Amino acid sequence: MNRTLIPLSLLLLAPLAGAQTTTLTIESWRNDDLKVWRDSIIPAFEKQNPDIRVVFSPSAPAEYNAVLDAKLKAGTAGDLITCRPFDKSLELFNAKRLSSLNGLAGLNNFDAVAKAAWSTDDGKTTFCIPMASVIHGFLYNKAAFKELGLSEPTTEAQFLAAMTKIKASGKYEPLVMGTKDQWESATMGYQNIGPTLWNGETGRKGLISGSAQYNKGGFLQAFQALERWKPFLPRGYQALAYPDAQNLFAQGRGAVYPAGSWDIGTFRQMNPKLELGAFAPYSISGKKCVIDDHPDIGLGINAASKNQAAARTFLTWVASDAFATLYANALPGFFPLANVKYTVTDPVAQEFLQWRAQCGKSFRSSYQILSRNANPNNENDLWNVSSQLLNGAMTPQAAGDLVQKNLASWYAPQKGK
Repeated sequence: MNRTLIPLSLLLLAPLAGAQTTTLTIESWRNDDLKVWRDSIIPAFEKQNPDIRVVFSPSAPAEYNAVLDAKLKAGTAGDLITCRPFDKSLELFNAKRLSSLNGLAGLNNFDAVAKAAWSTDDGKTTFCIPMASVIHGFLYNKAAFKELGLSEPTTEAQFLAAMTKIKASGKYEPLVMGTKDQWESATMGYQNIGPTLWNGETGRKGLISGSAQYNKGGFLQAFQALERWKPFLPRGYQALAYPDAQNLFAQGRGAVYPAGSWDIGTFRQMNPKLELGAFAPYSISGKKCVIDDHPDIGLGINAASKNQAAARTFLTWVASDAFATLYANALPGFFPLANVKYTVTDPVAQEFLQWRAQCGKSFRSSYQILSRNANPNNENDLWNVSSQLLNGAMTPQAAGDLVQKNLASWYAPQKGK
């Protein structure tokens, strides 16, 4: 009987060959999220995909862009790239550093607003999968509201009446925000209440097409509405920086805090005993609320990665309800953008999330296309005029005129307007 003997060494290697895995490395600026990825998100994916191993490898946030650029040029970047919204990632795609994701299973779970931050200007190609957004609105001190007999305002009239009553009490600062750092005045102020007045996506796209201007209509009305906050800001607000305002509110000395949803986790850590509540951007002049549901984080594939198939498998999972549930609960205030069902256990974060069903949604007016010029820069102009407006150094009309003039100086669809 003729027998073919199989060497023992080959028998030992056979199981290893069957268990061969692909390792994916994720580049990210979110080093704060390392524990969440390591302990929750990655194990859940690897359990469903035992042949793919994932390594989360963040850089310092301030150094991320430079580090990533250097790695991409050197050919040492990871397989998956955490994507900044809008122009930085578009720049990488145009330089052929990111793969097109068209045709990816799960991409249909995202609407056009969610994909806008990581798509070409014509919307035909998406190069990062939308991972999370932040939502603007208002946080409030529930104990202060209860003490003063206040309820959550839904209209501007109710909001201003509540501010007046809080100020009259003399016990709490009505509206906790400073203007020293400037960006809060635009981001938490103008871009918070403004989308309702400029009809959300209609107005935002009007700026891009040239049919809307910052010194007219809803964009001017938003400056006027922001000016009405001035009497209710804290004493010395002109010298109040962002961390100062956070401390003031966390100590329970303020009643209302114009917020980004990322502040939820911050206040939970700073003062777990603070009774947080939240209300959506209020209606103004009878207009239905529109929230700023701002795309913040995406995830794309390094075009030079040798593991394209495994990377697409991972991104398909990121588009799922399983990822959405994990991510939203691990990082309250960062909301997955996929149109899948998920709930979050933090009641304040869940309140923010419900506004998507109650209000229209848009994102910051200056982020898509309009801030591509270095100087003047549309985003920086909004920081400047919004803070000057609240400081009393500029009227709403002057604020709108300056922003419009600077935008029209370089952006062709706005020239002469």
